Amino acid sequence: MSERPYVTLSCAMSIDGYLDSAEPHRLAMSNAADLDRVDDVRALHDAIMVGASTVRRDNPRLLVRDAARRARRLAAGLRESPAKVTVTSSGELEPDAAFFTTGEGPRIVYCPQDRQAQLQERLGDRAIVVGLGDDCVAMAELLDDLGAQQGVRSLMVEGGGTVLTQFLGADLADELHLVVAPFFVGEARAPRVVGPGAFPWTASRRARLADTRRIGDVVLLRYALSDRFGMLEPGSAAAGREPVSVELP
Repeated sequence: MSERPYVTLSCAMSIDGYLDSAEPHRLAMSNAADLDRVDDVRALHDAIMVGASTVRRDNPRLLVRDAARRARRLAAGLRESPAKVTVTSSGELEPDAAFFTTGEGPRIVYCPQDRQAQLQERLGDRAIVVGLGDDCVAMAELLDDLGAQQGVRSLMVEGGGTVLTQFLGADLADELHLVVAPFFVGEARAPRVVGPGAFPWTASRRARLADTRRIGDVVLLRYALSDRFGMLEPGSAAAGREPVSVELP
């Protein structure tokens, strides 16, 4: 089995720990300068992942936006943007979502095994659908498949809260980028960064704060969560990777 991909978790939250408001429209937590930083981090990875609820709610494109970064990826033998990954328990994904219709790279969808055939028929050639598990997909199995079957060596996870909770609770992340916005949300029904769970980092095992950065009116906290931290830094072995070899059916 191939080594699991290097995992970077990335999210922005309010001072009181919310990812968004409870309203239908998306509440912007970040600013233009930080969004540009996120774009730079995206360009370092082989794949970007969000949960199906994020696909439905936010309709993200998940592309590298900056032309110079896209050009650097092409010059390195990579696609302009990373592959896209999502996970769903219900299989409720629309094939006309921006996740499936924008960009040239592969789209990979993970779901329980008994929903694989129906979801593959629904999405057609717009995605590879991989069935894992009976009732829900375990993130450890998802990472194993990405590494061994899909050729993904690095994965950026951009939410939502359920997916972040699963990665953190299973101790599967190598680093965490946490941006704090300068306001409160204060809505009981709003989504939080993480839900209840047993996490490896406690008062007796503190996560290591590797970097802090003020970016306009937000603050970036970068945590090292494993001994592989920093593998994607310029000059590291992972920086000279080969292109991801994932083909659509």
